[in-house]
Amino acid sequence: MDGGNGQNTTERIPNENAYPRPQLQREHWTCLNGRWDFAIDVEGQITDPSGVQFNQRILIPFAPETPLSGINNTGFYRACWYRRTFDRPAMNKTDRLVLHIGALDYCGTVWINGKAAGRHEGGYTPMRVDVTEFLTESGPQEVVVRAEDDPQDLTKPRGKQDWQLNPHSIWYPRTTGIWQTVWLEIVPETRVRTLQWSSSLECWEIAVATMVHSPRQQRLTLHVQLKVGEQLLASDSYEVISGEVHRRIALSDPGIDDYRNDLLWSPATPTLIDAEVELRDQQGRVLDSIRSYTA
Repeated sequence: MDGGNGQNTTERIPNENAYPRPQLQREHWTCLNGRWDFAIDVEGQITDPSGVQFNQRILIPFAPETPLSGINNTGFYRACWYRRTFDRPAMNKTDRLVLHIGALDYCGTVWINGKAAGRHEGGYTPMRVDVTEFLTESGPQEVVVRAEDDPQDLTKPRGKQDWQLNPHSIWYPRTTGIWQTVWLEIVPETRVRTLQWSSSLECWEIAVATMVHSPRQQRLTLHVQLKVGEQLLASDSYEVISGEVHRRIALSDPGIDDYRNDLLWSPATPTLIDAEVELRDQQGRVLDSIRSYTA
């Protein structure tokens, strides 16, 4: 994978093979952690990539304040810039390519091949940008990210990040820019957008909640299969109504020999329930396939 300046990034990045969103896993994804071109804009006055002089290299996903990033700059600066290239993945005609940034402090703007593709505000929530329309047919694809974070702004959510030059009392060092994994994901046009699990021990129920993205009106069903090892716990289908599914899956009472007690999670027996989720159309064709887990 090209690191942005023609050099091949071969060093091992922490968790580079670990799926960044383990409860909603799809097959086709690419980690973009590694060496990126980098620049600091102390006053935050540059607003377009054409005005940036990338004169440093940073190791993502470490913030520029950290030694592991290779920058180790703990001073005050209002913006920083990132740049690298990636290869366009092979996709079906209707597939979409989404750029994920696990977290970026505080406001992020993304350009793909010189065109503004998306913006996000919030240092503790993930950034997602559909970059499909900005890709070229072939050759390297350039991604540029601008992170803006005024270190003196005490009105925005900042956790315990210090506003002074050096951390004092209970306050921590500042975090600027990208501080979680950056990755690409190929997603189908019609897909599961969110997936959440919850459980009720009193009722022996597992609840599933999903939101579905569909660009057109069509009848969809969500098929959910729950297993522990080779033991099948449930295999159910639910119709998607108004783009959502909210259902509770009851585990039947088997009587005296209650195997359900073996499913309970604890530090001593951290049992996880594997889940396979499929979004299907009216003809039963699988549009989106996801692996997940719950407990």
